[in-house]
Amino acid sequence: QVQLMESGGGLVQAGGSLRLSCAASGSIFSLNDMGWYRQAPGKQRELVARITRNGTTNYADSVKGRWTISRDNSKNTVYLQMNSLKPEDTAVYYCNALCTTLRIPFVPRDYWGQGTQVTVSS
Repeated sequence: QVQLMESGGGLVQAGGSLRLSCAASGSIFSLNDMGWYRQAPGKQRELVARITRNGTTNYADSVKGRWTISRDNSKNTVYLQMNSLKPEDTAVYYCNALCTTLRIPFVPRDYWGQGTQVTVSS
């Protein structure tokens, strides 16, 4: 099994910054794309940012220019640096990883973290 452990959420004022981290552990054979999604109350979960193993990134339009996703392959960790936070960024943020396991090394599947709350006050 694969576990994703998120950290770094919290309460911040508008205009402030937070950095989320997500470490993958367990029986990982290959860790491919990693990303961050968010879900605000009453809304569907949406993609925030995603990064491939070789560092190619894509972002939701709402966060482009404000946030940066990065990863450290040696630590199986993905980061999300969130600057210029807005009240509308308030949501639960979920880490996602597409990976294969030692047990089934050639069939990738999605894994999710439990989520971390980000609250931005106005």
